[in-house]
Amino acid sequence: MTGTRLDKWLWAARFFKTRTLAAKACELNRVEANQQPARSSREVRVGDMLSIQTEGGTFAVEVLALSDSRGPASVAQQLYRETEASREARRRLAEERKAGLHFTPAPAGRPSKRDRRKIHRFRGEE
Repeated sequence: MTGTRLDKWLWAARFFKTRTLAAKACELNRVEANQQPARSSREVRVGDMLSIQTEGGTFAVEVLALSDSRGPASVAQQLYRETEASREARRRLAEERKAGLHFTPAPAGRPSKRDRRKIHRFRGEE
């Protein structure tokens, strides 16, 4: 096997749940192959460097093996190797998100009549 479609590989490597989502990510330029925006029909070859933006963060990976079929997660992890810089950046981002959750004060309750007036004034609803 010399190459496989990018959307199939992304799906088989478990970056996206469906091939449709993988193709949509390619269409929205969230996937780059060798520093070039990649279309879903592009052939992926062993040794290619991919940059993939998902909800979990941005992954920078090197393709180690090709697959057309989706298998268990343990097999999918053997299809690529994530760079150390990518792994560290995602870890740092996760820590920042986690730290930000602790400092957001919860509202005390319903807004008072005075607070509601301020909200309406701010929104321009008077």
